[in-house]
Amino acid sequence: MLGYDWPRLHAALNDLPIALLLAAVLFDVLALATRREFFRQVSLWTLFLGTLGGAAAVLSGLQAEELISHGDAVHRVMETHELLGFVTLGVFGVLTLWRLVREKRMGITERTTAVVLTIAGAGVLFATGLYGGRLVFEHAAGIPTEVLQRELQERTTDHHHEAGDDPGDPELDSLRAAKPGHVDPPGTPPHSHPPSTPTH
Repeated sequence: MLGYDWPRLHAALNDLPIALLLAAVLFDVLALATRREFFRQVSLWTLFLGTLGGAAAVLSGLQAEELISHGDAVHRVMETHELLGFVTLGVFGVLTLWRLVREKRMGITERTTAVVLTIAGAGVLFATGLYGGRLVFEHAAGIPTEVLQRELQERTTDHHHEAGDDPGDPELDSLRAAKPGHVDPPGTPPHSHPPSTPTH
């Protein structure tokens, strides 16, 4: 599917509803504060589009869940993320239908209630994203095992970004070859090292 599997597609689709639904909250608050019809209309259509995007994110997430290798810890976080995703979609789905049906007939009390629910929906949206982030950054969910193993091997190699510590520096390479272990780059001022530092 355009080079995307379901987990990658789910990750790509997440940004759209988050941006649109948070924008809907902002325009709702502006509309309530200023009573300007322009902000009210923008909030309605960003809410509508954000809810459609949210439905796409939830559907792709359900497909991705079946393809991601995971253990019990990931499964628990994933289930919470999924539940929050459904709650988020439910809240904004109901708000969208409510606004589409009642938009031109809402009084101030009804409109204030809708804005409060929109803000509450944004809170659930934030929690959904938080658990989605935990899946990726704490559990590496969606990253194939072989890719993760290669990355772990890469991280264990001696790789630094210090000034003068360029593996292509011939002078430093010759020093390393002559004195295995820790070698200070040329021009390093005199200094002392902790007792565990290799001799050089």
